[in-house]
Amino acid sequence: QVQLVESGGGLVQAGDSLRLSCAASGRTFSTYFMGWFRQAPGKEREFVAAISWSGVSTYYADSVKGRFTISRDNAKNTVFLQMNSLKPEDTAVYYCAARYYSGSSDSDDYDYWGQGTQVTVSS
Repeated sequence: QVQLVESGGGLVQAGDSLRLSCAASGRTFSTYFMGWFRQAPGKEREFVAAISWSGVSTYYADSVKGRFTISRDNAKNTVFLQMNSLKPEDTAVYYCAARYYSGSSDSDDYDYWGQGTQVTVSS
């Protein structure tokens, strides 16, 4: 069982940066593939980024590539999403998710989810 708690969201202006954190419970965090997803009002949840259990491999949606960076600290059971050059279209609730061992960009494949953190980017 893994419990996930996101933090770090807020209201920023276009061009600003935010760093989201996702703290995980459980001693097996290092065996989980971690992902960030987001959901804007009236839209489906979409993949943002993911990172392998070792942190060696990372994956990004085209819309955030070059602006967002996913990382993890297995010693602290935490995964991060550094978001730079934010745009109004990045406005959404951001969710952290965990999937045992192997990776996916499909939200249906993830086993555990956090409650989400709101990111709002004003123009």
